Amino acid sequence: MKNLSLGNRIVLITIASSVLSAALLLVIAYHQLVGDFEKVLTDRQKLKTRSYALQVDQDLQKRLNALGTFAGKLSNGQTLVSLSQIKRSFERQQKLTMLFPTGLVVFDARGVVIAENVQVPGRVGTSYADRRQIQRAIRTHEPAISHPIIGRKTGLPLLSFVYPIEGDNGRLLGLVGGILSLTTSGILPHPELANDSVLFNVLDTQNFTQVDSLKPGKPMPDLPPPGEDPLIDAALSGIPSGVVQRPDGERWIYASRHLDRIGWVLLRAVPYTQAIAPARTSFMLYLAISLIALVLIIIVVIALSRAATRPLESMSKRIRRMMKHPSDRIRLRETGPPEVRNLARAFNQLMAEREALDALKDQFVSTVSHELRTPLTSIGGSLKLLDAGATGPLPPKAGKLVAMALRNSEQLQMLISDLLDFNKAAQGQLVVTPEIVKLASAMEAACRGNRTTAATRGVQLTYKEDSDLCVRADPYRLRQILDNYISNAIKFSPQGGSVTVSADTVDDNRVRLTVSDQGEGVPEHFVPRLFQRFSQAESHTDRARAGTGLGLAICRELATLMEGEVGYYFDGGAHFWVEFPLMQPTRENDRANASFATQ
Repeated sequence: MKNLSLGNRIVLITIASSVLSAALLLVIAYHQLVGDFEKVLTDRQKLKTRSYALQVDQDLQKRLNALGTFAGKLSNGQTLVSLSQIKRSFERQQKLTMLFPTGLVVFDARGVVIAENVQVPGRVGTSYADRRQIQRAIRTHEPAISHPIIGRKTGLPLLSFVYPIEGDNGRLLGLVGGILSLTTSGILPHPELANDSVLFNVLDTQNFTQVDSLKPGKPMPDLPPPGEDPLIDAALSGIPSGVVQRPDGERWIYASRHLDRIGWVLLRAVPYTQAIAPARTSFMLYLAISLIALVLIIIVVIALSRAATRPLESMSKRIRRMMKHPSDRIRLRETGPPEVRNLARAFNQLMAEREALDALKDQFVSTVSHELRTPLTSIGGSLKLLDAGATGPLPPKAGKLVAMALRNSEQLQMLISDLLDFNKAAQGQLVVTPEIVKLASAMEAACRGNRTTAATRGVQLTYKEDSDLCVRADPYRLRQILDNYISNAIKFSPQGGSVTVSADTVDDNRVRLTVSDQGEGVPEHFVPRLFQRFSQAESHTDRARAGTGLGLAICRELATLMEGEVGYYFDGGAHFWVEFPLMQPTRENDRANASFATQ
């Protein structure tokens, strides 16, 4: 984060916030969707089981009502009708026979069978008073329906309906019964309602049997032991609906309905995936919409952050330009948000103060330089006369002191000249007179003029003599640039090192003059400020204190005035270069360069 720009930080923070918010909303939405679909699916199971229960209850009631109508025809108000009349009544009850295809029977008041429409050996004369539904009907005079039972004579799983036959005085005269075989009656909801994705069971809570699994000739199947099937356990627990996980790991949504009349529990269940699947579909749609919205948000955020930080970026560019070109008079526009306006106003005030300080410093340097130049020229001239013996031979010690003073006065004159030249360049008053210069002559003259200094420091100074290139430059200012480069190279070269001056073409239309040494070069952090005024890479050393820090800055100004460029690179040593446009020599210029070489 610390290396990111302000605009990128705003974008990153906004994107991260948006992504986290979207992720949180997606998680909440997914769980809400699953919960909603689970509730809908549970309600659907409840509705289905309620519908099945109503269907079964209506079917049972219809059969009881039909049996009650038949019971009213089997008495004359005082006693049961004769057996012959009962049999004729059986023959006329085709609809009733369809409702009870397994058989119709008539009992006396004690529960003994006295007549039947379907002959079953040994059933007539048999007492069924031990059956719960018979006992309940005899005791209460109310119709009754049995739980699933096994017929004593048929061996089939049956459902027995009993309706009392009463006289006019309410006395019980007998009972009429209807028998259904559960394997063929069709009273249960149709098996096709259950498929691979829907589970439907009918459970008998009294005998703990699974009614829907009855098969002809087979005993009634018992329910699984407790704990073996969590779905059946949940249905029998009295909890009407919920979610259950079966031993295979699959979750089911179930609903149950209890039929009090016959003690059955209707259980319907569907896999939990039926709730998850549509939730996932809706979630994926929501996710796609969220991603599109997130992309749009990111685009808008990037655009807004760019618009918000553009003034700051503009300020940064101007400040960097000011650092690269200190002489530029840069001002920022005081527009935009309050923070940007305040920053621009502060920068402009800083620039105004800096320019005032620069002007004051330039004025001071110019004044001091002019005031020092005249007496220093007089002192230098006098020292030259003394050194030349104009006043007679000097004692050896005095000669050494005069020579030292002469060297120091010449160095001071060079420093003052640098200060005056830079002031003129900064004020646009420095004048150059370009002409075509032969580089071989310029390099030879520069090396000859600095060879004594090089020898004093134990440095070998050479130049490449095979160059016949020409450039357009002011000969005097070109010599000034070369002298500055060569003196710096000598100053920073190791004892016994070498300094080389060379010229080569660049891009076929420019010529580069390079002064190379074998020193350690310029520290990398200082390279951007190398050609700025008063800049010295080794400001803490004695070698740095020997100059003003203006030499390279003057070189840059002179090169710019002559349509040239300066630069530096390190490759096994320091390499300072200056480039000028390539020119073709003429005879007049050859004579001029011959004169230049003798200077």
